[in-house]
Amino acid sequence: MFDKLRKLLPKKFRKDGKVVPVVRLQGPIGMATPLRPGLCLASVALPLEKAFSMKKAPAVALIVNSPGGSPVQSRLIFQRIKDLAKENEKEVLVFVEDVAASGGYMIALAGDEIIADPSSIVGSIGVVAAGFGFPDLLKKIGVERRVYTAGEKKVILDPFQEENAEDIEYLKGLQLEIHEIFIDMVKESRGDVLSDDPDLFSGKFWTGRSARDLGLVDALGDLRSTLKDRYGKETEPKLIAAPRGLFGRRSGVGGIFGSVGLGDAGRDLISAAEERSLWSRFGL
Repeated sequence: MFDKLRKLLPKKFRKDGKVVPVVRLQGPIGMATPLRPGLCLASVALPLEKAFSMKKAPAVALIVNSPGGSPVQSRLIFQRIKDLAKENEKEVLVFVEDVAASGGYMIALAGDEIIADPSSIVGSIGVVAAGFGFPDLLKKIGVERRVYTAGEKKVILDPFQEENAEDIEYLKGLQLEIHEIFIDMVKESRGDVLSDDPDLFSGKFWTGRSARDLGLVDALGDLRSTLKDRYGKETEPKLIAAPRGLFGRRSGVGGIFGSVGLGDAGRDLISAAEERSLWSRFGL
């Protein structure tokens, strides 16, 4: 009789099984504009804190769905997850949805285990910089570029000037340094299970199934099935989201009724184009 009455209560008042907090980490990393909040530490810090503070939870689950972006924000999110897991003595399970590539995979490395869908995209362990050059366009429309600096390298890689071989070499040096940091993180997190495939750190990416064979992920599966198999069939995942602000926007990101002008709209369009290009690399 008591069991029947308990089932009539709202789920949050039942004690049928364990509750596992879930934080969704989705979207390009660091590409924030007033109208397009990006995935960054500021936007995920609060839900991460709340998830790891749930004392009775046997673990914290993270859903990663990101094509990458800022290496700095990627590493900051990775480190915050590692620190919170250590402070609260929580196991971290990472579930890959469509893609965990580049910075998205860097974040996934914070998990004690990485579980991917067989058809997901994983990897792209590399560094990329891309842009546009407009020197010929300026000449064509009769515009003269005027820049005044203190410091001869202050306008390195200016898109309105001709490319300079020395500047490109300098940029590649920076990329190699960041790439080495990324590789070290992968080896430290997964060195005992990684394969010796020569393409592992080339920037190439794979399906979840192939990534498992390479040691980039631990298993194939989905969040709900994995949690119920591991912690019991009554286990319930609980999504933890950032609190909403006055106008329904998530906190930690730009507000829609802030000082949005033409410049902001332009940045938003550029951000949208960059975001689209990131996703399209993986057929999404």
